[in-house]
Amino acid sequence: MKKKFKCEIDCANCAAKVEDAISKIDGVKDVKVNFIMQRFTLEADDEVFGEVLKKAIAAGKKIEPDFSVEL
Repeated sequence: MKKKFKCEIDCANCAAKVEDAISKIDGVKDVKVNFIMQRFTLEADDEVFGEVLKKAIAAGKKIEPDFSVEL
């Protein structure tokens, strides 16, 4: 499953760091964090998507406390 979300991220460097951290989470097939478009795209298997999404948001907040995703 691949889903796109609106997100809030403060800078391009932060977006790259968040994207890198999320890509290392088990179950993540692909991730994109676009600072310009304020978009977060996550691809993971259907059966674990919700769990992976929660871990991804938590990882993003660890790196950039202002990182938020509109679900």
